[in-house]
Amino acid sequence: MDRWEAIRNKQRQFVKERDWERFHSPKNLSMALAAEAAELMEIFMWMEKEQIEKLAEKFPEKFEHSKQEIADVFLYCLRIADVLNIDLLAAVEEKMVLNEKKHSIEKALELNKSLM
Repeated sequence: MDRWEAIRNKQRQFVKERDWERFHSPKNLSMALAAEAAELMEIFMWMEKEQIEKLAEKFPEKFEHSKQEIADVFLYCLRIADVLNIDLLAAVEEKMVLNEKKHSIEKALELNKSLM
């Protein structure tokens, strides 16, 4: 069993032991995901780029908080994919291929130049 599968299995067990499966519809999970993403955004609200770049060094409590919120977002993505029977790694790989087609290097560099 790889690490990815171990995390998914641990999450399944965690949910089952608490009898939360009945609450884990894609609608409810996506709403919880949005709430967690908002909590992550709140950490960085009003911070300047330079502050964020030195988050771990200058703001260790915010850095730790951001790690926890990123993990929450990840876990909700993992759970939604599990409930919908989506191979999340395969979906990510497929999406990356689509992104490469949609956002070619040439187009991206051209856009970058236009924004300078």
